[in-house]
Amino acid sequence: MTSIFVGNLSYEATDSDLRSVFENYGHVSAVQMMTDRTTGKSRGFAFVRMPNMEDAEEAIARLNGASVCGRAISVNEANERENRREPGMSLPKAPNIFDLLEADAAV
Repeated sequence: MTSIFVGNLSYEATDSDLRSVFENYGHVSAVQMMTDRTTGKSRGFAFVRMPNMEDAEEAIARLNGASVCGRAISVNEANERENRREPGMSLPKAPNIFDLLEADAAV
C-alpha cells in the first residue's frame, strides 16, 4: 500500500475530485482530505492511498504539477511520520522550575 501526499489543493477540491483524477492510474483505496479541526475547512492538502506501487508511482509522475480544480498540485510519496504518539498518550512532564533553581543553588 502506497500513501501519496497531495499538496497545493484548491480549498474547494473534494475527495471525489481527487479520487476521479487518481483512478485514471489505478485503484484508489482511500482519500483523506485534511481539514482544520476547529472550522472544518480544507487545509489544502490530502493523502491518497493506492494498493499497487507501480500505479502509485505512475500517478505521482504524471500528476505532479497537474491542474486540479484550477490549481497546480504537488504530488509525491508520503513520508511516514516517526515518533507518532498513540491516542491517549501524554507528553513527558516538564521539569518544575523551582526544582531546577534549587538544584542549581545547591551546586
